[in-house]
Amino acid sequence: MSDFITKEHETLEAMISLYCRECHRTPEDALCDSCRELFDYAKARLEKCPYGEDKPVCSDCPVHCYKPARREQIRQVMRYAGPRLLRSHPLLAVRHLARSLKKPPKGPP
Repeated sequence: MSDFITKEHETLEAMISLYCRECHRTPEDALCDSCRELFDYAKARLEKCPYGEDKPVCSDCPVHCYKPARREQIRQVMRYAGPRLLRSHPLLAVRHLARSLKKPPKGPP
C-alpha cells in the first residue's frame, strides 16, 4: 500500500473517530458498530480508487464509488468532522484542505 493511501486511511479514521466520539458518545479509542462498518467500507473503496496517487477529495471526484446510503453517511461524517479536525489533528486537516484545492480530474483514468 502506498504512503499516500496510508495517509488517506489515517485522515479517514481521524474524521470517523471524531464524529463517532462526539455524536455517538463512544470512548476515545473506540468506534460504534455503524462507524466501524463505515470505516471498513470507506477503507476498501479507497484502496480500489482508480485514481491512486492522483485521487481527488471524494466530494470533487467525477467517479462516485460509494453506494448511495454509504455516500450520504460519509458526507455527514465529513461535514461534521472536517471543520473540527483542525483542533485535534491539524496536520491531517491542512493536508486534506490542500488536496481539496487541487483541480479534480475530468473523467475516469
